[in-house]
Amino acid sequence: MQHTKTFYQRKLVTPNGTISIEGPVERTILETYTFDDDLDAFRRPQEQFIAIQEIAELNEGRIIIARINDHIIGYTTYLYPDPLERWSMDNLEYLLELGAIEISNQYRSLGIGKNMLEVAMLDDQVEDYIIITTEYYWHWDLKNTGLNVFEYKKMMQKMMAAGGMEVFSTNDPEITSHPANCLMARIGKRITNEQIEAFDKIRFTNRFFF
Repeated sequence: MQHTKTFYQRKLVTPNGTISIEGPVERTILETYTFDDDLDAFRRPQEQFIAIQEIAELNEGRIIIARINDHIIGYTTYLYPDPLERWSMDNLEYLLELGAIEISNQYRSLGIGKNMLEVAMLDDQVEDYIIITTEYYWHWDLKNTGLNVFEYKKMMQKMMAAGGMEVFSTNDPEITSHPANCLMARIGKRITNEQIEAFDKIRFTNRFFF
């Protein structure tokens, strides 16, 4: 599949300043920015910054960022699923994963996540993909939000819906291990019935498929 990356940008005026929501952003551009120290949900901030630069270089990789001036305060990543995950089964070239979404603590509750998801879906090529996200409660920042797992789940699902994501059932053992976990997906308009059937096969495959 030929992956095209059409750049989109919007401005979000907030009490914390005007925030640029944009992408997909190329590595050469990312390298000119700084990365907020609060973006540490997955690994140390500078390590995560390098990771998103590497994703931006992938043929299918897409990085959407939120920045104030030249400082990144939020990002989302889109790429093929990890080869060790069930979602990479059969190497479906039309299946992408929203691998991470993170916003710096002081800029939360400003609609940044919703806007990053919306900007990501402006590109017409997303209609050629099934885009999934796996939500696990152990990745959630319950401490800083004060929410319990089910309140946080409701918040995440509402935000993901801004990007056209809907909840899909699955027998994946990690997702079924806790009722707060869930699989969400957006089915592109040009996805065929055969492609949906292949996705359904992965959602309900035997856990020992390797």
